[in-house]
Amino acid sequence: MKAIIIAILLAFLLRTFFFATSIVEGVSMNPTLESGERVMFNKIIYYLEEPSYGEIVIIHRPVKSYVKRIIALPNDIVEVRDHKLYINGQEQDESYLDESSIQGTTNYGPVKVPEDHYFVMGDNRSISKDSRNGLGFIEESEIIGRSELVIYPFNEWGMTR
Repeated sequence: MKAIIIAILLAFLLRTFFFATSIVEGVSMNPTLESGERVMFNKIIYYLEEPSYGEIVIIHRPVKSYVKRIIALPNDIVEVRDHKLYINGQEQDESYLDESSIQGTTNYGPVKVPEDHYFVMGDNRSISKDSRNGLGFIEESEIIGRSELVIYPFNEWGMTR
């Protein structure tokens, strides 16, 4: 009985303070993440370090949570020109995108990301609701974790970076 109580307490502590799960809704992160996949995210990481380029994060808004990729950091200048992403004038390698996602990336900007905010996009650029068209800049406090693993369905199990 003591072992069961310890296991339940440990699970509660891990879930509350360190890790949680989220279900991917919609196709805005295709091909990286698919609708219906359950991801485990690290809740403590951003107490220890700042979000970084390319990380897949969970964004909490009052009505809904979103899974998106960090594209630009505070004070960066973001521009998309001729299907290519530029951060501070430097073309970015987006090897995580397939050709159709690259072609779906339409012209945008240039815009400067405000202090204490981040610029995010979904990997399925042609249909993603993100910093370009509905979510706006993301406050640091709205980022509640970094996606680490796909844990369901089991045949898709693996790291999400």
